[in-house]
Amino acid sequence: MGVFVTEVRPRWSDMDLYGHVNHANTVTLLEEARVDLLFREAALRGADDLARGVVVARLTVDYRAPLFANGSGLRVAMSVREIRAAYFVLDYQVHTGPTEADPIGVTASTTLAPYDLVGAKPRRITDTERDFLAAFHSGGNGA
Repeated sequence: MGVFVTEVRPRWSDMDLYGHVNHANTVTLLEEARVDLLFREAALRGADDLARGVVVARLTVDYRAPLFANGSGLRVAMSVREIRAAYFVLDYQVHTGPTEADPIGVTASTTLAPYDLVGAKPRRITDTERDFLAAFHSGGNGA
C-alpha cells in the first residue's frame, strides 16, 4: 500500500473569480494534508521529531480538473517517493471529492528537508523518521 489518506475541506474563500479553488489555496490544502501526516500521524507512531521543523525545498503542482468549495471534503492520498539522508519527496493525489472513485483534480509533489529551527540549519533524517516515512514509501505497507 504505502499510502496515507486524509480529507481536506476547501473553504468558500478559497475560490477565485472563476469559481474554483485558486492555486495559492490549493497549495494551502496540500499543506493541511501534509500536516495531518507529518504532525498527527507521525506523533501517533512515535516520530514526532518531524513536527520540530521541516521546510519545503521544492513544490510542483499539476492540475487535471478544477477543485471546488461545495461543502464536501477532498480525498488526498500521499506517498513517499524518495527518502535520502537530508530530504524526502512526498507525492499527492487530490481527488475532486471525498472518495477514491472521484476524479483526480491535482497531482503534486514536495521535496521536504528536516530543519533545526533553533540552530537555523538543515538536519539529517533520524532513524525513527526514516522508519515512519518508509511505511508510506511507494510499495511500503503504510500500516
